[in-house]
Formats: sequence, C-alpha cells, structure tokens
Amino acid sequence: MDNDLIRDMFDSLGEVTIKRMFGGKGVYHQGRILALEFHDEILLKADTESAPEFAAADAQQWIYEGKNKPVAMPYWSIPDSAIDDPDELSTWVRLAWEAALRAK
Repeated sequence: MDNDLIRDMFDSLGEVTIKRMFGGKGVYHQGRILALEFHDEILLKADTESAPEFAAADAQQWIYEGKNKPVAMPYWSIPDSAIDDPDELSTWVRLAWEAALRAK
C-alpha cells in the first residue's frame, strides 16, 4: 500500500510515521504504533477496552497460525462501513490511538 494513502487514512490524528516491519509496515503517531499495513490491508490496534467495539462492527482480528496453535494479535481490520467514510474512519483511528496510549 502506498505510504501517501496510509498517511491520508490517518490524517485526522496529524502526522504519522511509517516504518517497514514484518513484511509490512508499522504506522506510528508520536512514537507509538497504532496500526499495521500487511498484504495491502490496514489493521488497527485494539485492546481489551476497544476490541469489543471492533468485534461488534464485524471487523476481523488478525490471527496467524503459530507453531502449536493460532495466535490472536491485538490488531483488527477496519470495519467495512468506515472504508469510504472519512468521518467514521477517523473514529476508528482514534480508538486505535487510544489503545496505543494505553499500551505499555
């Protein structure tokens, strides 16, 4: 995914930094990671407080097959309804930012 497109998606927060990682990209704001780009999809950070909101919006949690079992990561897809709605997208971006702030 093009870095300019990623920056546009996070415009409601202000400036973001994009770094290559894990065969994808990490999206950072004020030094904290709040999203990943992996296989041309943006995955937003969530935690125990915000994950239920992502689940209720039919977003999908990133789960990969570990050595012995599936591993659920704290990143979720953007809900379909927010893809073409900048105002709604900014709400989900804000939730990801708040999760990033709560992370240790």
